[in-house]
Amino acid sequence: MFAQSFRRSLVETRGVLPPTFLLPFYARLSTIPSAAEPSPIPESLVNSKANSSTAAKDSQSVSQIPSPPSQSTPKLPTPTIAKPSSRSTLLPKIIKTLLPLLRSQPPYYLTAHIHGRPYLLTAGDTLRLPFRMPNVQPGDTLRLNRATHIGSRDYTLRAPAAIKGTRDGPGTTFYLDERLFVCRATVLGTESEPMRVKEKTKRRMRHIRKVKSKHRFTVLRITELDVKGVEHVDEKV
Repeated sequence: MFAQSFRRSLVETRGVLPPTFLLPFYARLSTIPSAAEPSPIPESLVNSKANSSTAAKDSQSVSQIPSPPSQSTPKLPTPTIAKPSSRSTLLPKIIKTLLPLLRSQPPYYLTAHIHGRPYLLTAGDTLRLPFRMPNVQPGDTLRLNRATHIGSRDYTLRAPAAIKGTRDGPGTTFYLDERLFVCRATVLGTESEPMRVKEKTKRRMRHIRKVKSKHRFTVLRITELDVKGVEHVDEKV
């Protein structure tokens, strides 16, 4: 009796359930989790972990060791390199050869630079600067040590050509060695020009503005201009 009822129930359930191809796709998937097999760990990772653990232990053991007391060592002064001065430089051989020829032909002329402006000078000239030189008094003697040319009737000693300035940097002017010549000037005083009055107007304006100007200039006299010999230059080296 029990077997017949069990068979009858199976037959009834088979007729009720739909075929498997009509069931949705996700119903076919099994929801029972399969036991994941443990993947083998590569030996490189195992070795790295072992090395890291040993390094950590070593660091802990090292940190526990007390460090010896630090001894304060005295600081040594930093060495300074002495820059060679202009007087310690030797003259080129060509200058030593031709300088006596230039010295043997007086009088001389000189292109001196005062506040960046060149002036062609000879001994006994009176120079009227186009500005008032500060911090000078009448009777003071000035040495002009910046020159680009010095020469005589047949010979000329010239400094290297100047480098023109650009947008990125200013220009550079090269001068002769001041040991090769002596140029001294005496301050005679200051001169002033007559008062000048200039009227300034604007277009379609009735107002007239008067501007007054009276510039002052410094007057110098070149009292000495000489070229030194090679023996005098070598004495100061």
